[in-house]
Amino acid sequence: MKRTSNILIVAALAGGALLSACNRGAHNRKPGKIYMPDMYESRAYEFYSGRLASMKPVEGTVKRGALLPYHLKAEDTAQANLVKSPVTVDEAGIKEGKRLFDIYCGVCHGTKLDGNGPLYKGGDGPYPAAPPAFLAGKLMGYSEGRIFHVITYGYNVMGSYASQLDIEQRWKVVAYIKNMQNGGKAPAAPAATDSTAAPAASAAVVAAK
Repeated sequence: MKRTSNILIVAALAGGALLSACNRGAHNRKPGKIYMPDMYESRAYEFYSGRLASMKPVEGTVKRGALLPYHLKAEDTAQANLVKSPVTVDEAGIKEGKRLFDIYCGVCHGTKLDGNGPLYKGGDGPYPAAPPAFLAGKLMGYSEGRIFHVITYGYNVMGSYASQLDIEQRWKVVAYIKNMQNGGKAPAAPAATDSTAAPAASAAVVAAK
């Protein structure tokens, strides 16, 4: 009987010590170990970082303020010739188009649009054939839709720049090119449009006029 009592006393002391070890802290509410920490302390996700940022948008939707997707395929060149820019470009847009052209296009076509960029350099560069100039030759006859199509899908040895330039940026590059082909005349200020007007009415490009 005495032995049983001693065992019970030892068990009680051990249990008390165990409970004390599991409930340390100022309020005795901090266990030593958490069985499922992800449920006890849920992770906080930043929406614009990690997995959530790489999720694709819902199919068929367009981000607010963004332009509609470009639906023509690479082989639809005849239709591309008829496409008009949906972006109204002012003088600031022309300057941005020049900046983007110098970064992404000038290396081949030259910052003067003469086809003599660093990759050709009058025949001394790594490219043996001169890229076409925008201020002379057949590119003078390209419509704005055709130039946009080539930037989007590439042509011959030129690759696509759709991953480097979004749709609006591509149209600004096009507006800059057409502006230079028009003698570099400053574009007129865009006219005020009624927000209820049809989309086609607001799709005119001021810079290319």
